[in-house]
Amino acid sequence: MKNVEKYERGYYMPPVKCMKWAEKEYVDHAPAWCSVDLRDGNQALIIPMSLEEKLEFFQMLVDIGFKEIEVGFPAASETEFIFMRTLIERDMIPDDVTVQVLTQAREHIIKKTFEAVKGAPHAVIHLYNSTSVAQREQVFKKDKEHIMQLAVDGAKLLKRLASETEGDFSFEYSPESFHGTEVDYAVDVCNAVLDVWEPDAAHKAIINIPATVETAMPHIFATQIEYVSKHLHHRENVVLSLHPHNDRGCGVSDAELGLLAGADRIEGTLFGNGERTGNVDIITLAMNMFSYGIDPKLDFADMPRIRETYERLTRMHVHERSPYAGDLVFSAFSGSHQDAIAKGMAWREEKKLKTWTVPYLPIDPMDVGRTYDADVIRINSQSGKGGISYILKQNFSISLPQAMKEEVGYAVKQVSDEEHKELSPQWVYEIFEENYMNKMPYFTIDSCHFKQNDGIMAETEINFGGKKTIVDANGNGRLDAVSNTIKQFFGISYELSTYEEHALSHGSSSKAIAYVGITCEGKSYWGVGMDEDIIKASIHALTVAVNKLPQIAQNDGAQDERLTAMLNFIQNNYQDVTLESMAAQFHLSEPYISKYIKDKSGKTFGEHVAHIRMKRAKTLLKNGNMTVENIADVVGYPSVEHFNRTFKKCFDMTPLQYRNESREKK
Repeated sequence: MKNVEKYERGYYMPPVKCMKWAEKEYVDHAPAWCSVDLRDGNQALIIPMSLEEKLEFFQMLVDIGFKEIEVGFPAASETEFIFMRTLIERDMIPDDVTVQVLTQAREHIIKKTFEAVKGAPHAVIHLYNSTSVAQREQVFKKDKEHIMQLAVDGAKLLKRLASETEGDFSFEYSPESFHGTEVDYAVDVCNAVLDVWEPDAAHKAIINIPATVETAMPHIFATQIEYVSKHLHHRENVVLSLHPHNDRGCGVSDAELGLLAGADRIEGTLFGNGERTGNVDIITLAMNMFSYGIDPKLDFADMPRIRETYERLTRMHVHERSPYAGDLVFSAFSGSHQDAIAKGMAWREEKKLKTWTVPYLPIDPMDVGRTYDADVIRINSQSGKGGISYILKQNFSISLPQAMKEEVGYAVKQVSDEEHKELSPQWVYEIFEENYMNKMPYFTIDSCHFKQNDGIMAETEINFGGKKTIVDANGNGRLDAVSNTIKQFFGISYELSTYEEHALSHGSSSKAIAYVGITCEGKSYWGVGMDEDIIKASIHALTVAVNKLPQIAQNDGAQDERLTAMLNFIQNNYQDVTLESMAAQFHLSEPYISKYIKDKSGKTFGEHVAHIRMKRAKTLLKNGNMTVENIADVVGYPSVEHFNRTFKKCFDMTPLQYRNESREKK
């Protein structure tokens, strides 16, 4: 980069090495906090706050818990003067809050300042003058002695006027442009001021070290502060304060290392507002302590309200990545991050942990007034199945089966990708609802009736192509029986691979939700149902899943009414049904019925009967203790040998082998 030779380090090292601060691990207690929002922050605004705006901001600072608030530079403008008087005259300053005002080390300005604070319950008069080499040489054209004398004269005047003015006053001194000042000289000036004030335990003085323009790395600043702390006069009665700015982007580090180095107090602003790159952000400092389990003695539990008030009154914008307060600081879009957070939250709940250890979240967002659903897991095309599942669970009490999560994740991400938008929780739910709860383009099941008939018999009304047909089928349970009616009606085959259900706590505690997964030709299809009746919810879910099968879309009308009636008759009479009994029932010849069933369904009469009998036999073998002989008789085979041969032909194992294998799996 061109012109680099133009620049050199603009700070001064202390005369001796000071590195004890480096032995400390972290800041273990809160400093005294002083907000300078209404002075340093306000003077940096393009449009400074009005009187009423400043009054509202002051009250917010009080509510947060600030005990020291620098309210302005009363001699700088009439607005600043009136603001100070208004706080006093309206009795807006709580007994435990100290206001602070700034003044240059110039007689007429100091006098005007004391006029402004007259009658204040307690006020800090903050005196400053610049001590840097550049300012001494270029601006004031004064030597060290003259600059020190300016500070001493100001200190004397403060002391005198305080004794003559109604009110309770403390003093603060800042060697402005500290970074550009020889460290030992800055200490000499501070000590000269302290020797005038003679602070004691009841009337402590504040020495404030400002990084007016931040030019040194944080560890250098800490070294400087440690030297200052060790060499101040009246140290036990001096509050060592820091006023970092952020020109190098290290204001927070300056403050934290400075506290390790011996500082007792921090001056800063909310969200780092201030001249140029701003002051140190007190919110970040305080919340950093909070994240270590240290009480910062400031309350940021309602960060959204604080932020809203700040943005409205200052007309400044809090960046989306601003620590602890930005829109996106707790947000995870990445699939792996979302998955880790969701698992961490589940782990915390499962283990009933008191401490916070959730991956990717340094603090619990709820501790600053944020929410998990809107702030933590946010959905776009980069999101993963874990995050999407989390959103559905947190917001809508939908606990997806593990096997279903990936498919739902892809369905949601596809929408985000196509729309090029982030998806709200409600939008995620609507996508889920459309794809897994409402998608029944080809057929619906309008009603179901069940009866016990050597198992469960389902009488199902299937609405297909605007035509309603009653279909009967047996099953080893209600859902299985309904599934068999669908298979029979459409002449299709699939497996019920997954079934899960749970109560819904969201919205109505009386509702339940069912998830049904089916497998056809190696591919899974999912449906979801929601109802007060879990059976109805399950049937709904099954219907959605089956509607997704390609065979349904290609079906030209399913069975005709006569075939349906014939198959229903076989279902209801499978134990002893014959072609002769069917001929009598339908007033047709046996050969005609035999040919009709084969032509229309693709299966013979005997194959239909055997299928129903074998399905029922499997249920009895798996779930009961009946002998094989008794089962053979129950399902319609008087000869156990015939039963055994038929079973082995269908399933490539004997009935006993099937029973043993089924029980081993349990």
